[in-house]
This record gives sequence, structure tokens and C-alpha cells, in this order.
Amino acid sequence: MTLITNSETPNEFKLDNVANDCIQSVKFGQHSNHLLLSASWDSTVRLHDINTNTLRTKYNHSAPVLDCAFQDSCHVWSGGFDNQVKMFDLNSGTETILGSHNAPIRCVEFSAEINVMITAGWDANVKLWDPRAPSASGTYAQPDKVYTMGVSGDKVVVGTAGRRVLVWDLRNMSYVQQRRESSLKYQTRCIRCFPNRQGYVLSSIEGRVAVEYLDPSPEVQRKKYAFKCHRNKDNTSGIEVIYPVNAISFHSGYNTFATGGSDGYVNIWDGFNKKRLCQFHKYPSSISSLCFSSDGQYLAIASSFLYENDETRDIPPDAIFIRRVTDQETKPK
Repeated sequence: MTLITNSETPNEFKLDNVANDCIQSVKFGQHSNHLLLSASWDSTVRLHDINTNTLRTKYNHSAPVLDCAFQDSCHVWSGGFDNQVKMFDLNSGTETILGSHNAPIRCVEFSAEINVMITAGWDANVKLWDPRAPSASGTYAQPDKVYTMGVSGDKVVVGTAGRRVLVWDLRNMSYVQQRRESSLKYQTRCIRCFPNRQGYVLSSIEGRVAVEYLDPSPEVQRKKYAFKCHRNKDNTSGIEVIYPVNAISFHSGYNTFATGGSDGYVNIWDGFNKKRLCQFHKYPSSISSLCFSSDGQYLAIASSFLYENDETRDIPPDAIFIRRVTDQETKPK
């Protein structure tokens, strides 16, 4: 396992003109590896050009924004505490309110395979949207508040309160394909799907990650496992401090994944071979979101104070770091 320290990172820089309140989500587009979206608690969605380190544009919601996603190179969708599903046209600079949820919107994703936008929120609903209309094409009740959601081809894996996990088929939402319970004992924080579509990775607030497989057959299910991470032993007291694992992102080429925790560290894992490939240097604050670019060359790392403890003095400013990752860091050994 490689430990990559701060002095070895000429391949990393900080973005200018980022939000000044918690950056909840960073997302690259499918077609533009140099364009990065960010959604934050300062009620803005921002579009950054990482090649020139410039803020291309930004638009506002009337309340904190919890997630955003590219539909294509010209259209961006977002949602948050104002309950509104908003689409922004990057070419014309115009925004459209397409509809709403009955409570804050926590997740916004796009399935290129089905050509559908998906939003999910604390109203315990998942909504599908036809980008050509654009309008809601269906509302699907979940068992509880939606905390996280991962898309894999024609499947969407939804993580709710109560440690429930539901697997839906986007082509046929008339019933739930699979109902599961998280194999981790504590609240689910993030779900992301393997690019090869075999399964998903789930993280919890209790410094653990589970690698799960979609195929329900017993022989495949025997391969699933969970491991501890983002923990830190205090040398003086011997007490292990456990941190939430807030963010997961997959490298599209290698099926390896990065995790980010409230310990301020980013680790990269080879989930199939059960190995940690490397750990980056410590970032100024909790890792609130991660996203690999679609070509796997860059990893966007959002570092924001998440108010998980009472220590509110000397809070580091919110930051987004762009790291040019290497095969040494991301390729299975």
C-alpha cells in the first residue's frame, strides 16, 4: 500500500471561486472531463473549468443545494432544500423549474443508458424525468427518506433511512427488483455502483464500507464483504476514533474506487482483490464529496467542515482539490 504525502503532490491544485459554505456534491460530466459541477449550502450551483481554473458560470436556488448532475454538455439539473427540481441551460444561461418534491431533494443523477434524470428526496420518493419533455414521468414511493442513490446502467440502487437498500429497474419501475438491508450496522451515508455493473459499494457513518453484488444467487452473494476504514487510533489513549465515510467514487476504467471520510483522508481501493492501493495526504477538513472524471485522469475532492463535532473555532475554508491521478494510485496491482 502506497502512502502519498503532501510533499509529493505537484499533480494537485485547489480550485478558485468555490462556494463559501459546505460543498455537498461535486460531479464531472460524461462528455467533458474538464468541466466540474459543484452544489453547496451557499445555495449555488457552480460550473468550473479545471483546465483554466475558472468559474464558468453559477446559478442560485433559494436554499442550500444538496446535489447536481449533468444531463449533457449543455444542461445541468439540481435540487436541495427549496424542494425544486431545476434545470439550467449552460448555453443560454436560462433556468427552468421542472417540478418539485414534498421535502428536500437529496440526490440528482442521470442515466445515459435510459436517457432519464432521477431525483430522490426526504419525502421518501424517487422521481424520473424525461429530459426531452422535460417533465416528471413517474413518482415511486420508497420505504423512508432517501439518503443516497447509485446508478448502474438500467439499475438504480437507493439507500434510505432505516438501513434499507432497494434495487430498481429503470425500464420497469412497477415493482422493486430487490429489497435488502444494509450489511453495515449503522446509518448508510453513500452508495455508488461498479462501472462493470456487477454490484455496488455502500458506506456508513461508522467507518465501514461494504462491497455488495447485484446477482442474488448464493454463490455470488458469498463474495460480498465489508471492511473498516477511516479510523484513527489515538496513540496516547489507545482509543480508536471512528469517522463517517461520506463519499465514494469509481474509476471508470479500473473498477477501483476512492473513499473520503470525516478524518480528512482519501483512500483508493481495489474492491475485487480486497486491497487498499494508496492513501493521499490529509486534507484541511472532512471529505464531503468525490468524483472521478469519466476518463479516469482526475479526481475532484471536496473538503468541507460538516459540523460533526462541537469544535467550531478555526474552521478551514471550503475547498475543492483537483488531483491528476496516476495508474500507480488507481490500477489494480
